[in-house]
Amino acid sequence: MSEQIRARVLLLIGEEAELTTERREAEDPERVPVGRLVAETGIPRARLVGADVVAVMDDAGELERFEHTDGTDSVR
Repeated sequence: MSEQIRARVLLLIGEEAELTTERREAEDPERVPVGRLVAETGIPRARLVGADVVAVMDDAGELERFEHTDGTDSVR
């Protein structure tokens, strides 16, 4: 069963984005390809920094996919 958690894009470094989640703080952020975030969320690269997204985790705790959020959903 997958789990949805909130994530925030902190910054972009070249073709990588750094994100924080409840499991990874700013001191040790998740690193994800920018192209993947753009493709999965529909958020343009120029608007990614500061964007809130939903990270979907698989049963093993790995990032399965990302979704755009409008902030009104029930994701924790």
